[in-house]
Amino acid sequence: MTHRLAKAIAATFLALLATLSAQADWPLYRGNALAQGVADEALADNLELKWKLEVKDGAFEATPVVFHGIAYIGDLDGRVYALKLADGSKVWTYEGNVDQLSGFMGSPAYREGRIYVGDIDGVLHCLDANNGKLLWKFEAGQEINGSVNFYQDKILIGSQDATLYCLNQADGTLAWKVEIDDQIRCMPTVVANRGFVAGCDSKLHVIDLEAGKALGTVPIDGPTGSAPAVRGEVAYFGTEAGTFYAIDWKQLKVVWQYEDARNRQQIRASAAVLPDRVIFGSYSKNLVSLDLRTGQPQWTFKARGKINSSPVVAGNRVYFGSADSRVRAVDVATGKEVWQYEAKSGFPAGPAVSDGCLLIASERGVVYCFGPKT
Repeated sequence: MTHRLAKAIAATFLALLATLSAQADWPLYRGNALAQGVADEALADNLELKWKLEVKDGAFEATPVVFHGIAYIGDLDGRVYALKLADGSKVWTYEGNVDQLSGFMGSPAYREGRIYVGDIDGVLHCLDANNGKLLWKFEAGQEINGSVNFYQDKILIGSQDATLYCLNQADGTLAWKVEIDDQIRCMPTVVANRGFVAGCDSKLHVIDLEAGKALGTVPIDGPTGSAPAVRGEVAYFGTEAGTFYAIDWKQLKVVWQYEDARNRQQIRASAAVLPDRVIFGSYSKNLVSLDLRTGQPQWTFKARGKINSSPVVAGNRVYFGSADSRVRAVDVATGKEVWQYEAKSGFPAGPAVSDGCLLIASERGVVYCFGPKT
């Protein structure tokens, strides 16, 4: 074997290891920049509670993110926690605005050794992921409910001041901003050089991320804070009016829309999108699977409480929490329940999947980690 060939094989092996490592992470609110809510790994059939972290008088409304065995989550009391995925022990705690009781509703985002998370006062915090030290802050005009997404070396974040901000990653200075007619509560979705914002102004907005210019809108039937889940040329999301949309973002037109005529309720959770189906929950207590091409129902699973928790697909199962204090797994193909865990409070946010573990946080300040049965 020549030296050049040996180097090539070694480089290929290292690249493969890097890919496998990246697949174990969950660095953004919905797993990736497309907000698809689909894990790169399956979970064990029989999950059990590995550990839980209880925050006294705490409350969570965010999904954790995970990078290289460390989970990050902010709570409504103004703290951000870094936890070891292996056992739940604290690596560090960031005291954000504890004195002002200004907490974190949106999920953090991880990139290149930094954590980005916005608070109820409209401040975006950039933290060193290794030690939780504050690196810089950016002040928006009003509350930040959603999560950060990334474009090249830029940071994208929306605010209730009806503005999408694009910031320089290095120091948080403003690169550009785009204003809409009402609040932005969702994570902006990124596809190539396009960004998508589903707004409280009852429109889907398509934005040129290179130029920082609005390209067009599609009217929808109500406000929404759901992150548009994108597959191919179509964005999928629901509204407060109870309609679920599939919108062609290139042609700026509705492909199909779905309403539950018998029990039409708010859809606040973001959807999980697969090659053949899209799955979402709503205030109707239903988890619904629709045919991706036609929007026709495939199955409906009935929980005992409303579903604000954005579902996540891992392997052939979809995982979600609900207001009835349960975390569940149902079969993707049939909608039949195959696993559940009963907690002591509801789950307003969706789970994250990393390294064979399912992470989810409750409205009463408990982070749960489930893994394979031993």
